[in-house]
Amino acid sequence: MKDNSSATVLAAPPLSRSRAGLWWGLLGVVAFSFTLPLTRIAVDGMSALLIGAGRAAIAAVLAGIALAATRQRPPTRSQWRRLALVAAGVVAGFGLLTSFALEHTSASHGAVVVALLPAATAAMTVLRTGEHPPRRFWIAAGAGAVAAVAFAALGNGGLGSLGWPDLLLFAAVAAAAVGYTEGGLLARELGAWQTISWALVLGSPVMVAATAFALAAEPLSATPVQWGAFAYLSAVSMFLGFFAWYRGLALGPMAQVSQVQLVQPVMTIAWSALLLGEPLGLPTLLGGLAVVACAALAVRSRLPQ
Repeated sequence: MKDNSSATVLAAPPLSRSRAGLWWGLLGVVAFSFTLPLTRIAVDGMSALLIGAGRAAIAAVLAGIALAATRQRPPTRSQWRRLALVAAGVVAGFGLLTSFALEHTSASHGAVVVALLPAATAAMTVLRTGEHPPRRFWIAAGAGAVAAVAFAALGNGGLGSLGWPDLLLFAAVAAAAVGYTEGGLLARELGAWQTISWALVLGSPVMVAATAFALAAEPLSATPVQWGAFAYLSAVSMFLGFFAWYRGLALGPMAQVSQVQLVQPVMTIAWSALLLGEPLGLPTLLGGLAVVACAALAVRSRLPQ
């Protein structure tokens, strides 16, 4: 039976370990940056439920094979409870919520709202670990939330008109923040790929049932390009990307590695323009800049001075 710990990682010098964490985190961010544009492509040919649940069901099969092939030791009872948070946040929550939202809004619009995720993850980490960050952390995180809400509302005609796709995106951010935080902490105990794999296996009964329902509800009419996008979402966004991301968070320091996520919305907006031909309007650019800037201030305020 294999040990989930990694002696080579634990024995690494602090400097090299920190650099490794940043590089692994960046690799995960690059993988995730394609998620919204490819989801937007996929929803034109299949239902949001099939995309959100189906990609998790396929990833769960891959995870089960990997866990069985390497004969991983099952988590403890307390770890299963924490894995339930990871499963709810990133296996079910983020995928389903963004899929339904992107049926009715652009990927670049979604990227600006989701740009709040680094600050949300930092705030969730503070609450989860009992940190006492300086006041400027909460000011910056709050400003980022206000900027994201203002952008979403103005995109629907005014400050008093948030659309329901935006509400789904904000809920997706909250779900992912919980899953990222708990997953990053668990990765230090179980291992990076083991954490997402066990979470996928835990959530598989619900995701498989939802996938079967979606397949029965409407006939498939997706093009090869849309199936290709779905394959990426299943194998990379839902599975392989977390290998790198959770490994980066586990190597840490988590506050520093989470900074890498600040480039994700920029990448996503660029992919949306290249792959979907979405215009890079001034509101999108300014909104993204404002949210990313606030998130950067929030994350950096937690770093050692």
